[in-house]
Amino acid sequence: MLEKRDLKWLGDRIFRNECNRLAECLTSWNEGEEFPSLGIGHFIWYRADQAEIYEEAFPALMAFMAQEEVEIPLWIVANDLEAPWADRTAFLADLDSERMQELRSFLLEHQQEQTAFIVSRHEEVLLRILDSINEPALKTRVEKNFSTVASTNPPYGLYALIDYNHFKGSGISPEERYQDKGWGLKQVLLEMNNSDESLVAFVQAAREVLTRRVENAPASRNESRWLQGWLNRLNTYLAQ
Repeated sequence: MLEKRDLKWLGDRIFRNECNRLAECLTSWNEGEEFPSLGIGHFIWYRADQAEIYEEAFPALMAFMAQEEVEIPLWIVANDLEAPWADRTAFLADLDSERMQELRSFLLEHQQEQTAFIVSRHEEVLLRILDSINEPALKTRVEKNFSTVASTNPPYGLYALIDYNHFKGSGISPEERYQDKGWGLKQVLLEMNNSDESLVAFVQAAREVLTRRVENAPASRNESRWLQGWLNRLNTYLAQ
């Protein structure tokens, strides 16, 4: 696993990937999306009873922080960990409010806990992916590819696996599909070809998976506007 110094490096990488290390980006709501994205990892936060295909993570982050004895802002707890904004317009109108300033300060101060949360979600992902595969040969391929990437060019191999799992999910959920095609870590590990350059193979497979996602996405989402940024993020997995 990652050494302590590498955890700080990982958190800084993710913060830079998501926010270019800008504090104001810690509270974001992208145009064309139905939810805000918060923190160094842009954790999704839904309103009460909101149904979406993407995995919500912000309430789980708050629960993790509470277990680490971090004091959560009272207004978040009072709202039962449900997002309080009806839509993006309401969110943007609230950006300069006292509670939003408190939230940005809170997220900026607790980057270490956010990184630890991201890593904790990674630690069980291989078993979850393997449990979702029935064919023995595919299980073997995924496990081999995961292990090979994890041990390549430390800490870049683990960074690639951890960041992609956080960035685009595990690929297990049957809901996270366009035209029955997923885009998570599972799909990337299955897509990888046999290569001695495992990180290069991982990045190439991820490029194919994400390009396919954009091609299969509903036209109304216009996901092509994000593709180049996603591909640029993949390039950070290659040791410089």
